[in-house]
Amino acid sequence: MPRHETSPWPPLPYADWEPTKQTLHRYCQILGKIRMALTPPQNHWWHVTLYVGTRGLTTGPMPDGGRDVEIALDLVEHRLRVTTSDGDERSFPLTESSACAAFYQEVFAALDALGTRVAIRPEPFDLGDSPAFPQDFLHDAYDPDAVARFWRVLAATQRVLRSFAGSFRGKASPVHLFWHSFDLAHARYSGRPAALAAGADPVTAEAYSHEVIAFGFWPGDDRRTPFPAFYSYTAPEPDGLRDTVLEPAAAEWQDTGSGSGSVAILPYDRVRTAPDPETALLSFFASAFQAGSEAAGWDARAFGAGAPAT
Repeated sequence: MPRHETSPWPPLPYADWEPTKQTLHRYCQILGKIRMALTPPQNHWWHVTLYVGTRGLTTGPMPDGGRDVEIALDLVEHRLRVTTSDGDERSFPLTESSACAAFYQEVFAALDALGTRVAIRPEPFDLGDSPAFPQDFLHDAYDPDAVARFWRVLAATQRVLRSFAGSFRGKASPVHLFWHSFDLAHARYSGRPAALAAGADPVTAEAYSHEVIAFGFWPGDDRRTPFPAFYSYTAPEPDGLRDTVLEPAAAEWQDTGSGSGSVAILPYDRVRTAPDPETALLSFFASAFQAGSEAAGWDARAFGAGAPAT
């Protein structure tokens, strides 16, 4: 008989799996950089992201000459699989040698065995003074249970975000995982160019070239929130945004402390323990969209409501 988990919203306390989260984050940066090297550019860096699949995370098909290659983190069997559209495959377990350096070497050995030649800058992005991937034996924790719970949270969040996305008639992003900040994200755009801050770097300038309201989930980190949380922000941030009341009552506005504005935060545990987690999360995304679109003067009626009719 099919096996089903009892809840798609399992506990995920940050402190309990932080070493594994740091290792997995670097695994995803390696795969994301490979995707960035092989995939034609898209606006707002959409070509570099990873996707949530039925067994974990994947690059999706990437062009490699006259064929496609795909790399998947199977978080059910805890293996990395590299497959090609002409039927070849290589894989290795994630639990036998989990150090980031070993993972890096195994990934590129698998690609080389399949005839895929790709070069990346082998250094983590925005992760402090962390070693380069080939020399990183510091990050070597891999807790299969924690990783599986993280994937289940991503999958459950993706289902809600896809439902939420269905009511919007304007330009919107896929639901995808940004390996830079390790967050599952979805974004809506007004269609108007954004006024960027003077001196914005090229990465930021491309990401925020147009007015955007973003929504998503991150597992927590030491710099922003030491707990998993859902979020939303409006960029550029309009006046009066933080004066808006969010739903449900557990949600609140926080200052990012980095000069980049405010973010609406809803702790994951307040959703996980709600009588109806999906409805609670939908109400959060809808209220954040209403707050951002009204404060920024979007024509929200033309784009549709914040949440789908039920």
